[in-house]
Amino acid sequence: MRAPGAGPSVRSSRQIGPYTVVTRLDTGIPKQTPVPEHRFIARSADGDRTVLLSRPLATVDAQRFMVEADASRYLLGSWVLPAVELSAPGEPAWHARPYLPALPLPIALAVYGGPLPERTVRALGVALAENLAIMHGQNLVHAGVCPSAVLVAVDGPRLTCFGAVRAAAPDGAARQEAPGLDPGSLPPEQAAGGQPRPLGDVYALGATLAYAATGYTMPEREELPAALRSLVPRCLSRDPVRRPQLSELIAELTDNSQPNAPVGFAPPSRADAFLGPGWLPARLVAAIVHQSASVLAAEVPVPVHPAGSPAGVPSPIPVAHPSH
Repeated sequence: MRAPGAGPSVRSSRQIGPYTVVTRLDTGIPKQTPVPEHRFIARSADGDRTVLLSRPLATVDAQRFMVEADASRYLLGSWVLPAVELSAPGEPAWHARPYLPALPLPIALAVYGGPLPERTVRALGVALAENLAIMHGQNLVHAGVCPSAVLVAVDGPRLTCFGAVRAAAPDGAARQEAPGLDPGSLPPEQAAGGQPRPLGDVYALGATLAYAATGYTMPEREELPAALRSLVPRCLSRDPVRRPQLSELIAELTDNSQPNAPVGFAPPSRADAFLGPGWLPARLVAAIVHQSASVLAAEVPVPVHPAGSPAGVPSPIPVAHPSH
């Protein structure tokens, strides 16, 4: 089996803003796992900058998409990947982040050959919960946590797709069937049109950890590793007030209970201890390194049309990852 990534050859290329697409980031994600935006690895014409570039789905309002991209520029924390460059007014909507060799979580499971080891899942949970606590301390709600929003890098995960729920439909509009949103990760109150709130991020994180541990966002309790059998069902409660606070979630994942932690409390960072050598299976490390080498080796032709001219969604570029 060959898993998706970036190959060194280019059959066709498209221009998005000042960037030429090298490959799609999400080629190979199962169709039943929605991705809230089109994502690409792209390079500047001078070859000096490689970026992760995102465009809205055709069904998403471009203005709402850009509002969320602009807000993401102010996100703090080590495990989030905010936008650093936005399309100019009047251009087709896009935003870019610095390129980081990484696999979307669904592809990581495909490369590994199934659910990830418990140590890896716990490390993902601690890092993402810590960063969500930082966001909530900024009075921001991610409203886009789902399996495809998590990129797995060698040094830890990164959250993307900030504000995907808000971009998909405005508050008050039902979102149950909004394209790009993962039904299993969508908090029920947001599916019904409610305003995203912090405990909705807890629901979505629980679903994402369930996916990493089982391959499903809403598995049976018995399918979960023993360490998650109490935590994940509480995260997935339909009643937000029954969901754990992020401080509780971190404490349980690290086997260090903090029963008196106040609401919104973010404990000292513990992610580093979980993200040490061996946290990520060697097969995934090899795939990420291979992606990086392939992107570096890719020969991208200089575009013949003016930068910033309208362009459609690029065709997928051949993928190359180690066979397994």
